[in-house]
Amino acid sequence: MSQAEKAEAFAALHAGEPFVIPNPWDAGSARVLEALGFRALATTSSGLAFTLGRRDGGATLEDVAAHVAALDAATALPVSADLENGYGPDPEDAGDAIRRAAESGAVGGSIEDWDPDGRLYESAHAAERAAAAAEAAQGLGFPFQLTARAENHIRGNPDLDDTIARLRAYEEAGADVLYAPGLRTVEEIRAVCDAVSRPVNVLALPGLTTGEIFAAGVQRISVGGGLTWVAARAMADAAAAIRDEGDLSALATRLPLEEWFRSS
Repeated sequence: MSQAEKAEAFAALHAGEPFVIPNPWDAGSARVLEALGFRALATTSSGLAFTLGRRDGGATLEDVAAHVAALDAATALPVSADLENGYGPDPEDAGDAIRRAAESGAVGGSIEDWDPDGRLYESAHAAERAAAAAEAAQGLGFPFQLTARAENHIRGNPDLDDTIARLRAYEEAGADVLYAPGLRTVEEIRAVCDAVSRPVNVLALPGLTTGEIFAAGVQRISVGGGLTWVAARAMADAAAAIRDEGDLSALATRLPLEEWFRSS
């Protein structure tokens, strides 16, 4: 599909049945997720940074652009980019990040209100950044899905009222999807969904099922770096067994690569 066709398909997902958007960490994992039947993909900042040997926040905008291009080339699925804070504090930075992601093939992207220097942006400034990102998205010529993130709950400030106020401001600024990672309960999730009119994305919670999360009003569930850590844990456990016990049994694992990497 062309980028415009992928964009239309991605927009339609947000108007249809609730869905899971998994987060691959490289082109191979993207191919696997496509083969498993998922309908869209989102990048993960922590997963990408891991592939570069860095901690979350360690990737640059150019790293992300190259990553998006690789995922877009590897699959036929729409790709949404985790653009962190837009790689700069100013509204212009957020807009530039959206345009750069789109140039690389993305049909959606997220901008968060956390400054890597260690603070949440003031609400008014954060809304200005969301508005600049929305303006950039609306100027692309196809329906780029802008996700605006309120980071309170994963940044030591689990203030639900402030989170809702921020998300409402981002909705008014033009965001297409609203996201507050770190919501912990069905009640919190429902309160957010009831407070806004745009589709809500929720970060998957190991203690809840997708059905419970969707029943609270959520349109989209992402997994962040979760699948990256599942894979890394399996690798580390197998390597530790080799080192400590001489146990090579994990190397008997076989994967259906012909099925996963079948040419489309």
